[in-house]
Amino acid sequence: MMQQTILITGASSGFGAMTAKALAQAGHRVYASMRDPQARGGAAVAEIERLAREEKLAISAIALDVLSEASIEAAVKTIVAEAGRIDVVIHNAGHMVFGPIEAFTPEQLAALYDVNVVGTQRVNRAVLPHMRTLGQALMIWVGSSSTRGGTPPFLAPYFAAKAGMDALAQSYALELARFGIETTIVVPGAFTKGTEHFAHSGKPADTERAAAYWSGPYAGVDDKALNGLAGLEPADADPAKVAEAIVDLVATPHGRRPFRVHIDPSDDGSTIVNGVADRVRAQLLERIGLADLLHPSNPKGT
Repeated sequence: MMQQTILITGASSGFGAMTAKALAQAGHRVYASMRDPQARGGAAVAEIERLAREEKLAISAIALDVLSEASIEAAVKTIVAEAGRIDVVIHNAGHMVFGPIEAFTPEQLAALYDVNVVGTQRVNRAVLPHMRTLGQALMIWVGSSSTRGGTPPFLAPYFAAKAGMDALAQSYALELARFGIETTIVVPGAFTKGTEHFAHSGKPADTERAAAYWSGPYAGVDDKALNGLAGLEPADADPAKVAEAIVDLVATPHGRRPFRVHIDPSDDGSTIVNGVADRVRAQLLERIGLADLLHPSNPKGT
């Protein structure tokens, strides 16, 4: 297996931390980036340093705040200087919120969009001038089954942001293909156990409006929604499967990776809906004579 240099965002916990570790154990050089390396007493960095030291893995923690162009540019510059290249970028940074849509301020909605969507654009603008010169590269977007699966209430700001990211990923895939950059969207389901996703979710700032729901006709619906999601999840649902899927993707030969990979133990329907939507997308590209954009070319012939 050829070692690849991989940058992953949001790698301090959850899917990001699991994926960074799994990729390093698979033999890759991994830069596990995080907004604040000092968070939680530097526990995430300490674990990465332990893996590098005890398991002799090529894994490093690096500060990268997806809200800051300067932070991203500095991280990318450091990686290219140390490793000489960035072969794979994994867009994983994100944040979840839970509550009535109306009770979130416009500023909260914009901030969530900034992390989940605009952050990917900042990272891309920093890495793509380099990646476009490689001839072969890979971009992985960690999306959500919520963008097209069955959607419960009170998660709308997060769902809307993830849908925006998914739309961006679809267009980027087409616009990067002729540079030899392959795209895969990884679609995890609602893993309610094994990650801090739900436990750390944000709340609406307008508590008065939220109370109009929680103490009114929607009393108890929050618990019913969360318990219902948890109930759909099989007892053996393992979020580490997301990391395993990403390791497999990186190992797959260039040009043969699927456009989308679903890891959804609860089977919320997103696999079916995405299948139809992606087929329609491919058919349109064929009808307008741009079917070659559906697969990465290899401009350098390597």
